[in-house]
Amino acid sequence: MITRQQALEILHQHMKNQNLRRHCYAVEVVMRGLAKYFSNKDRSADAEAMADKWGIAGLLHDADYEETKNDPSKHVVTVVSWLEKLDIDKNIINAIYAHGWKFVKSCPEPKNKMEWSLYCCDELTGLIVAVALVRPDKKLSSVTVESVMKKWDVKAFAAGVNREQIKMCEEKLDTPPSQFITISLSAMQGIASELGL
Repeated sequence: MITRQQALEILHQHMKNQNLRRHCYAVEVVMRGLAKYFSNKDRSADAEAMADKWGIAGLLHDADYEETKNDPSKHVVTVVSWLEKLDIDKNIINAIYAHGWKFVKSCPEPKNKMEWSLYCCDELTGLIVAVALVRPDKKLSSVTVESVMKKWDVKAFAAGVNREQIKMCEEKLDTPPSQFITISLSAMQGIASELGL
């Protein structure tokens, strides 16, 4: 099983932009939070191992972004090809692959909680960061679930964030958006300094 340190080395080797790295850190910590939430809800035996696995999927989900941004058809496919050469849990690879659904032709639709969690939270982290950046102090600590929900229907705000993708948490994860935001925001607030917020 790949360690977080090894995953971090892969990410840093391929991604130099600090803001892109911070996005990956945000998705990692949110995935860890979601893993703990679902393991408690489902009474899973090994919540810590589940959180580690989900976290690594979040950390590496966009590891190839800098190298493939000029050819989006290679995004996701490239990072998956790197990971398939290593001793990595297939569930991690499958979750990263499925997060490209809808924008990379070869990527399959997510099919389980881990895959849907990554697909839904990827966009949400961007919305939460955007809400933090318009707060007077530009701090995650000033962001509330209510402040995120208030910006939810303002289409001009963080216009690039796909709200429909986030909203699938209700249907696919049986988790209302407000709860999904609560878990994600709390997780991100826990590493606010690493996110520069």
